[in-house]
Amino acid sequence: MTRTAPQRTTTGWIPLAVLATAQFLVVLSTSIVNVALPQIRAGLDLSDTGQAWTVNAYVLVFGALLLPGGRAGDVYGLRRVFLLGIGLFALSSLGAALAPTTIVLIACRAVQGIGAALLAPTALALVLTRYSDKRRRGTALGVWGAVSGAGGAAGVLLSGLLTSLYGWRAVFVVMVPLALAVLVAAWLLVGADRPRGGSLDAPGAVTVTAGLVALTYGLSGPWPLAAIGLALLGLFAVLQRRAADPLLPARMSVVAVPNVLMALLGAVWLGLFYFLPLYQQRTLGYSPLEAGLTQLPLALVITLSSWATGKVSGRHVLPVGLLVLAAGLAWLSRTPADGTFAVDLLGPTLLIGLGLGPAFVRLTALSSTGVPAADNGLAGGLVNATRQIGGAIGLSFLTLLPSFGAAFLACAALTLLISALSTRKA
Repeated sequence: MTRTAPQRTTTGWIPLAVLATAQFLVVLSTSIVNVALPQIRAGLDLSDTGQAWTVNAYVLVFGALLLPGGRAGDVYGLRRVFLLGIGLFALSSLGAALAPTTIVLIACRAVQGIGAALLAPTALALVLTRYSDKRRRGTALGVWGAVSGAGGAAGVLLSGLLTSLYGWRAVFVVMVPLALAVLVAAWLLVGADRPRGGSLDAPGAVTVTAGLVALTYGLSGPWPLAAIGLALLGLFAVLQRRAADPLLPARMSVVAVPNVLMALLGAVWLGLFYFLPLYQQRTLGYSPLEAGLTQLPLALVITLSSWATGKVSGRHVLPVGLLVLAAGLAWLSRTPADGTFAVDLLGPTLLIGLGLGPAFVRLTALSSTGVPAADNGLAGGLVNATRQIGGAIGLSFLTLLPSFGAAFLACAALTLLISALSTRKA
């Protein structure tokens, strides 16, 4: 009976809506906390370190555990690991909403990162498994890109609204019923899959997780820790060559180039959504709510362009989309101190949205092309991990630049590089 359920779910799009909502929550939880940080700091009397770790506890754990999370889905069953992840995510969101102290809040954010690392790659793998023919997969990944792109802007907008009306705890409360709804819907509507079996490469999982945490955290502060991270990742590579059932087998080299490009795009992606609200609030004097509202056109265009990309084909789509993205970022790099939304923000953000949607969708598709079905979970974990880690590493360098304009211009130059490299893989 368990083998017939996946066949039933591929006849409709309701399972895709459930899984895409889970992805929306993952992206939302990354951005929704940022605007609420001043209120969280006041409410719990956070120190500078506590404020930083309210963000970092989630981001570091999430990014570092994506590879083991994806592979766990292959070994133990994608649906089973997905349900565990969304359950942890719901419980930890409730814990964060009720947190009486800084330590409890940071611990809940770390558990939230564990849940996200289990659900994000397995959700993508379930999509790849259930919508396997080219046309339906293209449509599904278009929807996937749409919700991923919209989640960043929605987090800024929702955070501004919720903190203004109900206080900072509301940014965590709002995710609880959504996560529980996804849990119930996935249990009822997403059929069980047959686990690949085997074992999870524990030494590989430990070394890659510790290495990624040390590298990412070290780049934002203690540089010796970054060196330790690189050493651990080197040890991980050695262990993979010797393991009987490695966490990252050599056959995954078929998607090495798309994942490198996704890492570079992650730096652009995170840089954009980090510096744009800062420019709006610090230079233009926008309130958090105004910053969120003025990102609605960007979110809408990313959503529409991602959806449309799933319905078109051709090698030119990815490099042309990246060129449009680069043009929008270069335009945005003007960053006038007396800029207005209509003249200085609307045009460049529309171009950025037109380019960012196709770029994300096509690179996500390429990152699973040629991967055996038994490795779909790992493919989902790998592409999410490269985007997260690439974004973290890129942001650590972008923050060294002297101005918002220089950061946007650097993102434009990086996007041109991705476009040039993508011409062979588009």
